[in-house]
Amino acid sequence: MRNTIYIISLALLPFVANTQTLDHYLQEAAQNNPEVKASYARFEAAMQKAPQLSSLPDPTLSISAFGKMIETRLGRQEAKFSLMQMFPWFGTLKAKKNAATLMAEASFQQYLDTREALFVEVKTVYAEMYELQATIAVEEENLLVLNSFRKLALSRFSNGEAAMVDVVMVDMKRSDAETEIALLKDKRAALTYRFKALLNTNYDSEVVFPKTLPTLPEEEEIELRNTEKDSLFVAHPKMQQLDRQIASYEAGRKAAVKQGMPMLGLGVDYSIISKQTEMNPKNNGQDVIMPMLSVSLPIFRKQHKARVKEVDFLSEAVRQESVAVRNQLRSDYEMARYDIKKAQQRISLYEKQLESTAQAIKLLLTAYGNSKSGIEEVLRMQQEKLLYQMAKITAERDRFVAQAKKDYLSPHHPVETQDPESQYPKKDSKKEE
Repeated sequence: MRNTIYIISLALLPFVANTQTLDHYLQEAAQNNPEVKASYARFEAAMQKAPQLSSLPDPTLSISAFGKMIETRLGRQEAKFSLMQMFPWFGTLKAKKNAATLMAEASFQQYLDTREALFVEVKTVYAEMYELQATIAVEEENLLVLNSFRKLALSRFSNGEAAMVDVVMVDMKRSDAETEIALLKDKRAALTYRFKALLNTNYDSEVVFPKTLPTLPEEEEIELRNTEKDSLFVAHPKMQQLDRQIASYEAGRKAAVKQGMPMLGLGVDYSIISKQTEMNPKNNGQDVIMPMLSVSLPIFRKQHKARVKEVDFLSEAVRQESVAVRNQLRSDYEMARYDIKKAQQRISLYEKQLESTAQAIKLLLTAYGNSKSGIEEVLRMQQEKLLYQMAKITAERDRFVAQAKKDYLSPHHPVETQDPESQYPKKDSKKEE
C-alpha cells in the first residue's frame, strides 16, 4: 500500500509543480510581501484619522471646594461643579473628516501602486528564471550536438579521413559547454533566493522554474493625439493618489478657514448651598444651577492666515507633482511600447537566423562527411546557432518584462474594473479573534 501511494505521489508531482503558475506567485506576493503589508498598514492608520478629527473636543469638568465657606443670602457655598462643552464653527468637523477621508483614500491608492509595482518585480524575476532555465536547456542541447560531432570526427579519424585535431577541437567546445552548464545551474540558487524574497515565503519551499512564458497579447499600433495620451493615465494609482491629495487639501482649506471662526461653548454651573441657621429666608439652602454660554475670540489672525496659506502651498506642490508624474508615466509608457516592438523585431530576426544556421550546419556536415571541409567550420556555425538561440531567449525575456511594465502603466489598469473591497489583502480571522 505504501509503495502504491509513493508511486501515485511521484506520478502527480509534475501536475503539482505545474500549479505553481505566475498568477499563483503574484497572489502569494500580494499577501506576503512586507512592503505591501507596510503600505496597507499605513492606509489602515490613515483611516483612523477621520474619527479623531470629526469628534467634538472633550468636555471640561471643574470642581471647586471652598476651604473657607463663602456666605450667600441663601446659605454657605460649600462646592461648585462646572461642566463646559465647546463646539467648533458650523461645518468645521465635517470639513476635517472629508480631508482625512480623502487622505486615507490617497494612502489606499499608494498601497495599490506598491502592489502593482511589486507585480512588475515578480514578473521580471520570473522572466529571468525562464531565461536561465531555457539557456540551460539550450546549452544541454548544444552539448548533445557536440557529442554527435565528436562521434563523427572520431569515426572519420578512425577511417583515416580526418586528423585527430578535429576530435580535440570538439572536446574543447564540449568542455566549454559543460562548464557553462555547471555555472548556470549554480545561478539557480541565487535567483531562487531573490524570487522568494519578493514572495516572502519559506526558503525551504520549492520554486518551479518556468519552461515557457505566458502568452502575451499582440502589440497594437494606436496613434493618439497628445491630449488623448495625457488622459490615458488618469486611472493610474499614482495619479489617483495625487488627485485625492489635492481634494484633501481643498477640504483642509475649508477646515482651516472655519477654524478661524469663533467656537461656541455651552455649559452649566452647579453650586452646593448649605442652609442658614441664624435665619430662614425663602429657598434657604437651595442649590444653584446656572447655564453658561461662552464664545472664543479668534483675534490673533496670523496663525489662521498661516494655516490657510500652508494648505494652499501644499496643494500647489501636489498639483505640480501631478504634472511631473503624468509626464513620467507617459515617458515610461512610450519606452515600454518601444521595448516591446524592439524585442518583437529581434525575435523575428533570430528565428530567421536560426533557420539559416540550421541549413548551413546541415550543408557543412554533408561537406565534412565528404571530406570537403574541416570540422572548424561546423563548430563555428554551431556556435553561431547557440548565440542566436540565447539572444532569442533574452529577447523573449525583454519582451515579457516590457509588457509587464506596459501593463503597470496601461490605461486599462486592472484596478479600474475591480471592486475596491477586493483590493484589500486577506486577513487571518484567527489572529483577529
